[in-house]
Amino acid sequence: MSKIERSLVKLLPQSCLSGLILFLSLGFAQGQPRVREQPHSVKRNLNYAGGENPRQTLDLFVPDNREEDETLPLVVWIHGGGWRGGDKKSGHSPNRIPALVSTGRYVGATIGYRLSEEAQWPAQIHDCKAAIRWLRARSKKFGINPEKVAVWGTSAGGHLASMLGTSSGLKDLEGELGKHLRKSSRVQAVINGYGPSALLQMDDHPSKIIHNAPYSPESKLIGAPIQKAKEKALQASPLTHVSADDPPFLHFHGTHDQLVPFHQSEILHESLLAKEVSSSLITIQGGGHRLDASYTLKYVLPFLDFHFYDRGAEVLDQSIPNLN
Repeated sequence: MSKIERSLVKLLPQSCLSGLILFLSLGFAQGQPRVREQPHSVKRNLNYAGGENPRQTLDLFVPDNREEDETLPLVVWIHGGGWRGGDKKSGHSPNRIPALVSTGRYVGATIGYRLSEEAQWPAQIHDCKAAIRWLRARSKKFGINPEKVAVWGTSAGGHLASMLGTSSGLKDLEGELGKHLRKSSRVQAVINGYGPSALLQMDDHPSKIIHNAPYSPESKLIGAPIQKAKEKALQASPLTHVSADDPPFLHFHGTHDQLVPFHQSEILHESLLAKEVSSSLITIQGGGHRLDASYTLKYVLPFLDFHFYDRGAEVLDQSIPNLN
């Protein structure tokens, strides 16, 4: 219960308490479903690259309430932060990976990667692919179905998730990190939260950032102003690599995003559809650069259940109001 909720409880007479507590426990006070954490174990700071860099580690979430002989799909969270900040701990939020693992139907992971101040592109995607290979190599140990791996990220994490979805098998983007180079880094589903998809087109639409500037997050990522290093900027753009064998995508983007223009998800979505790839876009009218916590159970879980368990209905394109 939050501080505000506790204050309400103190102010109300005893006769009203039971009703209020039920009201809050169902999550209606905030207009969104409340995720109840179920038992799961977390293995922290597992090194996937074979070195000592703390950025090249992951945390693994394994549900306690599943059948022992059942392998489960894996959902991997990739944090945002403009490729120069952020941490894998963001995926520990109750409405991120724990919300999915608590269903007993998914194993989860949150991965770190080298930031642009330490290493330039393609180090970031090399790290992400190494993490996927490491997890796939340990699928039996952790009860993971290696043929059902999803990636989920927001902002820079959405970009890297989209890159994982569109760049499978491209040698220059695979890297040579870790001991499992023969394992596949292919993923079977992507959840993209407002990630850049075409770096050279970001300044075509207004935002608070001059993306073509030498100090922009995108220029820092590739190590040069993006318009002066177009080949590298294209390589770092998911849109460049879209093909007919890409996995299903679910996109979220606010129409008033002032950091990554809405157009970035729109053009990636349209390109995937043109290749007859399953792709759904949740347009958040008036929304900014964030995801509401309720979207995990309302959209992400049904998307995963449909594609990995053939359960429920497909999540289709929707235009929804901003909840924040």
